[in-house]
Amino acid sequence: MILDRTQPPAFQAIQEVRLPSLDAFTLDNGVVLNLISVPNQPVLRLECIFDAGTWHEQAPTSAFFALKMLSEGTPGRTSAQLSEYFDGYGAFLELNSGPDRSSVVVYCLTKFLPAVLPVLCEMITESTFPQKELDDLRNITTQNLRVNYEKNAYLAGVLFRAKVFGPTHPYGRSQNPEAVDQLTRADVTAFYERAIKNRPFQVLLAGQATAIEVEQINRTLGQLPIQHTQLDDVSLPALPNDMMPTLAEKEDSVQSSIRVGRRLFTRTHPDFFKMLVTNEVLGGYFGSRLMKNIREEKGFTYGISSNMPSFRRDGYFLIGTDVKRENTQETLDEVHKEIRRLQTEPVEADELNTVKNFMAGEFVGSLNTPFEIADRYKVILFDGLPADFLTTYIQRIRAVSADDILAMTNQYLNADQLQEVVVGGK
Repeated sequence: MILDRTQPPAFQAIQEVRLPSLDAFTLDNGVVLNLISVPNQPVLRLECIFDAGTWHEQAPTSAFFALKMLSEGTPGRTSAQLSEYFDGYGAFLELNSGPDRSSVVVYCLTKFLPAVLPVLCEMITESTFPQKELDDLRNITTQNLRVNYEKNAYLAGVLFRAKVFGPTHPYGRSQNPEAVDQLTRADVTAFYERAIKNRPFQVLLAGQATAIEVEQINRTLGQLPIQHTQLDDVSLPALPNDMMPTLAEKEDSVQSSIRVGRRLFTRTHPDFFKMLVTNEVLGGYFGSRLMKNIREEKGFTYGISSNMPSFRRDGYFLIGTDVKRENTQETLDEVHKEIRRLQTEPVEADELNTVKNFMAGEFVGSLNTPFEIADRYKVILFDGLPADFLTTYIQRIRAVSADDILAMTNQYLNADQLQEVVVGGK
């Protein structure tokens, strides 16, 4: 049989996805352990997740430094000794701090979990925050920030989040050299004592793990003393209503970084999936309308995209690109032109079907490993989403119509609702 290479091969559109089950266990101290057991390879990821993000800070940047300093020393081990210990078992440690939560993550071979667990407990409960290591981390962070603040794209992101949420809001506040310089060891230890040490957390275990590993974790993490009380609410500033365009002029800059968007909503909102597909058509993938117009037709940029960052308590919509300074205003005009097209012209069936197929394939492609599956489950566990959020994800995308996209752009993307930040010049 001779293949007709002028015809694309037949394919079947993805309609649903099946995921490994999430099994929940309660440890002796009340900590909940969620297990995704995938026995293909003898490796696992253990993640201890705390409500210890920027949202709970009393001193700016204290959450970031409290997490990063957990591996810098305990009464029994220096930072070098902790590092050598994990290296000796081929284990890898990650310390992550985000807007809503923070996590201590260990990757290791399943057979080495019993050796890793006691030291993990030691770090969580006995960190000493040595002054020298804190000073070193502050210096490195400050130097990196000074470099980043010279970059148009980085500064544009900082200014846009501050414009949407306010510069002192947990979602609008960004690290800056001045705040890092003012941070003290007392600030860091106070956050650790208030939000991490002896505080409730959840365990997310993924990979080759069974009831045996759950019991090993119960004998260590499950014996830690836990104070089951709520953290005090942090007083929040009023959200700003700054609709005037922001221009951070840089006379020597040959490029401008553009950010256009608005405050939106979380994944729990009834319009989330409709807006998600709308975003994809506009700028969510390489074949999007913004890419075709501003990259392929105009040649103004290597890339332009839109996305919908979502936190536990809020979210926003964002269009971002970098263009030559002299093309800044025309790029802004074309962005608004593409939005107006979506507000007035229904998306054709072929284009919408292509977008839905891409989104379905991208979603399934993000579920290749147990660790990726665990990351997806996190949005259900910590952001108040229904249990079927992932299993019905593709069906909800496919249910979005051209009329829905017209409605979404007219409801949420009117020109007078969008905020603008430009760093560079016009």
